[in-house]
Amino acid sequence: MLTINQSAPNFSLYDAHDILHKLDDYKGHWLVIYFYPKDNTPGCTKEACALRDNSAKFEDLNTRIIGISTDNSKSHLNFSQNQNLNFTLLADPKGEVSKAYEALFKLGPVKFSKRHSFIIDPTGKIAKIYRSVSPSTHSQELIDDLQQLQAEFNRQ
Repeated sequence: MLTINQSAPNFSLYDAHDILHKLDDYKGHWLVIYFYPKDNTPGCTKEACALRDNSAKFEDLNTRIIGISTDNSKSHLNFSQNQNLNFTLLADPKGEVSKAYEALFKLGPVKFSKRHSFIIDPTGKIAKIYRSVSPSTHSQELIDDLQQLQAEFNRQ
């Protein structure tokens, strides 16, 4: 069971342009990892577009965003281009990273990522876990929580 202040599970996944990304690539930055079920579906599009629209706020908070689903890189490229997304989408077709983050739903041959999110601090530790996410309000919720978490982190 993942908990706050535990090291985030490492990952090594390809993005829509077949570039490999690892958790260590984001050390020194705050990181939002959001898992989502499927590219180009209504809820996932709403959530991704809200994150895109708030990108300047995330940038001001020294925060990178990564979306992960079990869709493949080609699907991510299409979704990213269609929605003009300005953050990274990573392909987890085997569901291994989704499983490590306890975000994998599997029913027989069907598998997809549940709508779960994580804030990872600059040292690679889990700062916040979201197991219940509303696509329309989650982006602002992340911003509010990042402001609070960063204030606490800077006091340490």
